[in-house]
Amino acid sequence: MQLTIFEIAEQIGGEVVGDGSGKIESVSAIASAGSSNITFVSDKKHAKSIAGSGAGAVIVSEPIKGLDKPQVLVKDVGAGLIEVLKIFAPKLKAAKAGIDSTAVVAKDAKISKEASIGACVVIESGVEVGKGSVISSGCKIGQNSKVGDNCRLDSNVVVQHNCVIGNNVIIQSNTVIGSIGFGYSFIDGAHRLIPHNGGVVIEDFVEIGSCCCIDRAKFGNTIIGAGTKMDNIIQVGHNAVVGKCCLLVAGVLLAGSAKLGNGVVMAGHAGVAEGVTVGDGVIIAAKSAVTTDVKAGKKMFGMPARSHIEMLRAQSSMRRLPEMVKQLKQLSLKVEKLESSKDDKE
Repeated sequence: MQLTIFEIAEQIGGEVVGDGSGKIESVSAIASAGSSNITFVSDKKHAKSIAGSGAGAVIVSEPIKGLDKPQVLVKDVGAGLIEVLKIFAPKLKAAKAGIDSTAVVAKDAKISKEASIGACVVIESGVEVGKGSVISSGCKIGQNSKVGDNCRLDSNVVVQHNCVIGNNVIIQSNTVIGSIGFGYSFIDGAHRLIPHNGGVVIEDFVEIGSCCCIDRAKFGNTIIGAGTKMDNIIQVGHNAVVGKCCLLVAGVLLAGSAKLGNGVVMAGHAGVAEGVTVGDGVIIAAKSAVTTDVKAGKKMFGMPARSHIEMLRAQSSMRRLPEMVKQLKQLSLKVEKLESSKDDKE
């Protein structure tokens, strides 16, 4: 598909600066863009490199002076980019409403006529699937679980029994919702599994990546708050609570009963220990381990995690350690000489 720069600007609510008659057929990064590609500049750092790009057009929030390329001026470059990527997204066949002949669906399951149930899907007794939801091939939905409207479960997602998936939820391939939590008691010389009788609640507009595991609660529910976005390979332990609109990056680990407030950001491979509460708006840096409660608005990193400023000071001191050790040795020698001189006088 090809569109003129004018046509793209019209569709994304932008304004063309320069010649808008050029044809665009895809989106590309600044360095690799050619004359048939549109690219974007979201900050001043990348504005310097756009002049050397072969792109046919560029999306900007402010006109770049002296640039000899057509510019599509928008209020928000990120929002504009999302719309352009949607325009040029691969045109895949939409899932058809109905139940595939190879699916196994319990007689008492309530499946909307507007839902799509793919090949080899297993839907057990008491399950409900809302209108517009797509359950892709190889998925399993356990007894008494509910999937709301306009959800998308990609291939091989497993939703175990007594779980609730809200509306407009996306769960990518090979993720497991409602697996048994890792809770044991050491009794009579052996680890005995504690029954996990609770469920999992995934609220509206949550997006969950591939190969994530969200454990069911011992009692009550493990909860993922509305609007939260989760990357791939994330572990959420039993009875954990994730607030609304959180961002969890790849490899994040939440131990049992950990609680995140609203708007928390956890970078790659960060973790929160069992029963720890993290306040609203906290940012936890990559590979940090939070072992104590954190007040709202803090920035944390390190192992164990400490406040951002405190860790910067500690790291600054660490860099000075060799010189400080050298100075300490010199001071020790001076003290020894002074003590020796004092002894001689006595």
